[in-house]
Amino acid sequence: MKIEKINKIAGLFVVFSSLMAAQQQMSLLDCEQAFQSNNLQLLAEQYNINMADADILQAKIWELPQASGYINAYNPEGKRAFDVGKAKGVEISQLIYMGGKKKNEIAFAKSNKELAQLQFSQLLVDLRAQLRTTYFNLYYEKLKFENTNKQLGYMNDLLAAYKVQSAKGNVSLKDEVRLQSIVIQLKNDKVGINKNILEFEQNLKVLTGSGEDIEPKLTETEAKDILASQPFGDDAELKRKAIENNADYQYNLKLIDNSKLYAQWQKSLNVPDLNVGAQYDQNSGTFKNEVNLTLGIPLPLWKSNKGNVEKANYAIQQNQKNAEFQKLTLETKVQSAYKIWKEQYDQLAEIKSADLNNMDLVYNGMLTNFRKGNVSLIEFADFMDSYRETALQIYDMKNDLMESAEQLNQLVQTKIFY
Repeated sequence: MKIEKINKIAGLFVVFSSLMAAQQQMSLLDCEQAFQSNNLQLLAEQYNINMADADILQAKIWELPQASGYINAYNPEGKRAFDVGKAKGVEISQLIYMGGKKKNEIAFAKSNKELAQLQFSQLLVDLRAQLRTTYFNLYYEKLKFENTNKQLGYMNDLLAAYKVQSAKGNVSLKDEVRLQSIVIQLKNDKVGINKNILEFEQNLKVLTGSGEDIEPKLTETEAKDILASQPFGDDAELKRKAIENNADYQYNLKLIDNSKLYAQWQKSLNVPDLNVGAQYDQNSGTFKNEVNLTLGIPLPLWKSNKGNVEKANYAIQQNQKNAEFQKLTLETKVQSAYKIWKEQYDQLAEIKSADLNNMDLVYNGMLTNFRKGNVSLIEFADFMDSYRETALQIYDMKNDLMESAEQLNQLVQTKIFY
């Protein structure tokens, strides 16, 4: 019997250990480090930079030299086929780029690499903002779940007691149904919150490349410090910093330079290239065994790349307009994000710690007085509905404030919260 009991305890311990192992506690910094090392989308984007390096390498490579030759097929004088001993020749030629074509092509390829790096930077910012937002979402949803579960535990016990008393005729069926409606609402809240938790856990696993669910390791004090932090400067200062640092806007500016380099490259393609070569001829030239220098160049009767040059010039103008639009859009987004953050910050600041403590104090007092019969069921049910909604709203307000701060960080892309 003792052995069986020990085996059961050991079995329960294994199950408990496996459940704990399937979920790991991670701080926000831990998640960010895992994200940078393991995020597959980020790792895939890095290959665009590697491919841009390969394009630079390719742009530096010249055309291969051309070699050609001939041998006699039929000698009509000697009436001999393939009279190789008396008639043969060979020629080697190399294409020489003129007008700075190679230099312009390499410059354009290097500009493409800078664009790829800016695209990578923007993706990094976007995914990190998504990671941090999801982390805070999960943190507050778990707090909501814990709060709702606590209320539901008490209300389930209360409902069970009322059902017993209702069956005995000591309380009315109406009171039982009223409590039942509160329990149903709490269960509905719990299901919705749990659904959100599962979604956020899934997103965090994808973002961090983790195979296990992540439990946010964030203390209440740390959360309060994050909520209390404020941006350095007003919306005008934030706009200026965003213009200087936002990778998406910098990409659009760099695209103007890129299109100018492309136009310059296309113009240089109008300059004819030179073919330089050396030729050996055994018997068919002016002299026997003569060696000749060969030169070849297309006749520039018209600009063979005129259409592409015109198209490239239009691309410059288009990119300039796009950059102006992106600047206006960025400034508008920063201004709007700052206003939203400020409004949410001020709204949350109006709720003092004493007010929250009073809420919990009243909640505990209502539970105690209801048990003692000092509070009617109607008063208790109304209070529970109000408390349930308020508790969820406060968690949502805190989460919304953190989301607004992350949106500002995502737009400005430099340290602004101190």
